[in-house]
Amino acid sequence: MIQKLKGTRDLIPGEIEIWQYIESKAKEVFENYGFAEIRTPVIEATELFQRGVGEATDVVQKEMYVFEDKAGRSIALRPEGTAGVIRAFIENGMSSLPSPTKLYYEMTMYRYENVQKGRQREFHQIGTELIGSGSYMADIEVISMISKFLNELNINNVNLEINSIGCKTCRADYIKALKDYIRPNLDKYCDTCKSRFDKNPMRILDCKEEQCKKLNENAPQIIDYLCDECKEHFENVKSGLKDLNIDFTINSKIVRGLDYYTKTVFEFVSADDGLTVVGGGRYDDLIEELGGPKTPAIGFGAGEERLVSVFEKSNPDLVEKLRKTPKVFVAYIGKEAEKFTTKFVEELRSQNINVSKDIMERGLKAQFKYADKIGAKYTITIGDDEIKNNRVSIKEMASGNVKEIEIDEVAEFLKNN
Repeated sequence: MIQKLKGTRDLIPGEIEIWQYIESKAKEVFENYGFAEIRTPVIEATELFQRGVGEATDVVQKEMYVFEDKAGRSIALRPEGTAGVIRAFIENGMSSLPSPTKLYYEMTMYRYENVQKGRQREFHQIGTELIGSGSYMADIEVISMISKFLNELNINNVNLEINSIGCKTCRADYIKALKDYIRPNLDKYCDTCKSRFDKNPMRILDCKEEQCKKLNENAPQIIDYLCDECKEHFENVKSGLKDLNIDFTINSKIVRGLDYYTKTVFEFVSADDGLTVVGGGRYDDLIEELGGPKTPAIGFGAGEERLVSVFEKSNPDLVEKLRKTPKVFVAYIGKEAEKFTTKFVEELRSQNINVSKDIMERGLKAQFKYADKIGAKYTITIGDDEIKNNRVSIKEMASGNVKEIEIDEVAEFLKNN
């Protein structure tokens, strides 16, 4: 038997209802904040991510799925959402639209990495990009929207952590100080951190190895090196979040894993396992780097696999309810009843009622067994007498209670129950 590839998964009935619920809440909240959906290709020129995400990042160096097509072009499966959305923004002339441009997406991403809890090689990401505003108010609005989204999902056991990684001007002084701090003990760091020292030293702060974390405990903090503009921006973000009663802590180790970030970066971290549920930040130089006009922007991404995991822990009763969507099954006996039932269920379906009938030519007893197996909430039985009298019996499967009503009243009964 051919099996699915490692790091991929099938979303089957009984699971996918949870995903659909989360995606519907994302759509509802994001559109309420004025965001519109965008969809970009799963394949892009490899250069897009080399230039946008950064040559020295783990994503580009180790994790991208890259192949050569029949025309000899280097193609990559998208490993993250922002670069593709920004490419679409530039290519489709969206910079001429009124600012800011607000976009959201739900798309699959691909990274060849170690499979772990909440992380697959094919994974699903929900994200937004707010393009055109360099104001701290945009940062506050995006973070506020994420808080609203998580609250709508009843995900409360997460903590917001924020940091500022400054701009190119102030970051240069910080990187010098950071390298001066790390250099005397560089031989004690893991091999990955050693490789990052020259290319991307700030990523050393994000290392999860215990030895490296211990070595980084007294590392200089970038917020102590911010220029006046970046410092004012960060202070305004903190003040705005306090005004909205959004709790946060400052985590000077947050640098995010992609090169395009500037100024504000943030993560919503699970209090249970310390894993990041939502992460993002500002990227004021990326659009210019990819050939567009200099345009500030801020965005975030949330891995849906981790969102689902946290959601399920926070909402066990709702999860059970979503997995058992109320269904109606119409059983029949006799040829005339079969014809009548076929038309009857179509009428119910036209009124958005989830209803099924036997299409396996089962006997009545077997139909009842099937209704029970599929978790039907109600079973309706139709025979010659029911057609003649224009009345049917509706059985509530959980309680066994039976109610007789006029056939014309069935749709209204089901809608109300």
